[in-house]
This record gives sequence, C-alpha cells and structure tokens, in this order.
Amino acid sequence: MAGVVEWIKAFAVSLGGPGLFLIAFLDSSFLSFPEVNDLLIIWLTTQHKERMVYYAAMTTLGSVAGCLTLYTLARKGGEAFLRKRFKPEYLERAMATFRRYGLLAILIPSILPPPTPFKIFVLAAGVAKVRPLDFILAIAVGRGFRYFGEGLLAVYYGDHAADFLNENARTVALVVGIAALVFGVAWVLVKRRRERSAV
Repeated sequence: MAGVVEWIKAFAVSLGGPGLFLIAFLDSSFLSFPEVNDLLIIWLTTQHKERMVYYAAMTTLGSVAGCLTLYTLARKGGEAFLRKRFKPEYLERAMATFRRYGLLAILIPSILPPPTPFKIFVLAAGVAKVRPLDFILAIAVGRGFRYFGEGLLAVYYGDHAADFLNENARTVALVVGIAALVFGVAWVLVKRRRERSAV
C-alpha cells in the first residue's frame, strides 16, 4: 500500500495543479495523505511563486469536492457507520452541535492542520443533514484560508516555509483556531440577526 501511495504522490506532483486537486480530493474522501497537501503546496510554490494562487485554489477545490463526496455518502446512509464506531452519547452530542452551529462546527476543524481528525466532522455533518450550501461554504473558507496561508508562507519564506510550519505547528494551530472561532461566532451572530429581522 505504501508503494501505491508514493506512486500517487509522484504522479500528482508531475501534474502540478491538477495533481494537487487529485491528492486533495482523495485525502478528503477515500484515502488519507496527512500533511501531503500542505507540503506539496509549499514545495510547488517555491518552484513557481507566480502560480501560488492557482496551486492553492486547485487544492481547495479538490478538498471541497472530496469532502462533498464523503458528506453525500454520509447523508444517504452514514448514521449506521458512525453508530458502530462511536459511543451514542458522543454521536448525539456531535449531531446536536451540527444542527445548532452548522457552519461553525465544520469551519474550525477544516482549517486546523493534521492530526485533527477532520473526516469525522464531515461524516457527522452529512448524518446531521447540515445544509449543503453551508457545508460547501465552510469547507471552501476553511480550506482556502489554510492553503492560501501556506502558499503565502512559501512565497515569503521559500524553502524554509515547511520548517517554519513544523517548528511553530502548535502556535500556528492556536492562532488559526482562534481566527476560525472569531469568524465562526461572527457568522452565527450575523445569521441570527438576519433570522430575527426576517420575523
């Protein structure tokens, strides 16, 4: 299996942007490539800084497509799968969180770097039947923030961007998590204000 994974990575790198889309799609749906997207964006951007926006956009789109695939499968029949693997009280708590906060419950984990277990949030969102538009927006904003941020690091720090991320992983995760939380709370407050004014 390790050989197949390495072959997929090498093939993706040879394709450039489409390869990033492929890796992000697979990582967000059926396979798992921890940190590969992040490292590939940094590496490819250091080789072609003028393509940073393209690389980050392709990775974001691939991740959105992969997450949407997993979300759709879970929406159609993933509850039994989740109930076999998680305690009922944890699952019910997760479902209540998704029903109440929708976007926020997806947005924060979508930004955080590995080893955040992101796929469980995607599956739970499908089972909780979070609105598809909210789901897509949350993934696009969260992943976009992460990948464009890494692309900018690669532009400014060059080959040292990956080292910077590794050395400051906890700090970066904390700052990103706080930023996501602030954005998410603001989104929820704006949404509630609109709902009240519509009544």
